[in-house]
Amino acid sequence: MPEFRDSHKNKNKSDWNFSLNGLRDTIKIGDRYVMDNSTFVISLISGGCAGTSTDLAFFPIDTLKTRLQAKGGFFKNGGWSGIYKGLGSCVVASAPSASLFFVTYDSMKIYTKDTLKPTHSHMLAASCGEIAACLVRVPGEVIKQRTQTGVLGVNGKSTSWSNFLYLIQNKSGEGVFKGLYRGWNTTIMREIPFTVIQFPLYEFLKKKWSAATGGKDLSLVKGAFCGSIAGGVAAAATTPLDVIKTRIMLNHERVSVGHLVKSMIQEEGYSTFLRGIGPRTCWISAGGAIFLGCYELVHTTLTSYNKSKGIQLV
Repeated sequence: MPEFRDSHKNKNKSDWNFSLNGLRDTIKIGDRYVMDNSTFVISLISGGCAGTSTDLAFFPIDTLKTRLQAKGGFFKNGGWSGIYKGLGSCVVASAPSASLFFVTYDSMKIYTKDTLKPTHSHMLAASCGEIAACLVRVPGEVIKQRTQTGVLGVNGKSTSWSNFLYLIQNKSGEGVFKGLYRGWNTTIMREIPFTVIQFPLYEFLKKKWSAATGGKDLSLVKGAFCGSIAGGVAAAATTPLDVIKTRIMLNHERVSVGHLVKSMIQEEGYSTFLRGIGPRTCWISAGGAIFLGCYELVHTTLTSYNKSKGIQLV
């Protein structure tokens, strides 16, 4: 049986109710479900593994996408050379940002399970997860994209470390915080619509496929396929927002979204908002399979191991 600290001893036994929610272990306190310690750690580890494995596998395609979207086009921003430039910042930011996402996502799904419809719960959980993840993702993305497109940092070098020092030392004059979080608003503008499409669609596809097979749990391959479809659809639909985000982060000076969009239309036409849609859709579609498949694999493995050993809350 779970054990609690002394601060909980004054609670009446009727106030506590324990239940399992599929693979998610929860505690019901009063009329609210919360995530227990074991599930929190499992989500943390699973998210970190999923994010890191996906970013490492598809980093070259992400580089090609960024160079296509940057002002001046593909070849002016590096072409085919140095497609792994910026990998360092990606590796550093990937695990913590993905972990923040899934911890928040799983927590919000549990917290809202009795108050919202499943679709609405997934949308809210995914949106909150993205906002949390962006605390780490945005600085990492700024450094990564500067490096991918050959922007020079400290000592005239185009590396993740030199671009990090460039921002930390406030060489641009816009402020350390503003420099690191340039494009925060546009990243949120991209990520929330993306996850509002991706995760409810992912959960819907899994539910329908499971129902079609007699309610059996889906295999990892089938779950990964659902993730691939959901990711591809969401990626294609949000490409214009991704282009705007990239331009904001790479612009020489801080600029408002409205002014940037207006100048892009005047100078390059509406088609510029679809730049990189092919690489973005391909890598997120394939990456979605790895990302969600890896998450489910690690989560299922750790949860099964925990249950076999017995769970104690302290």
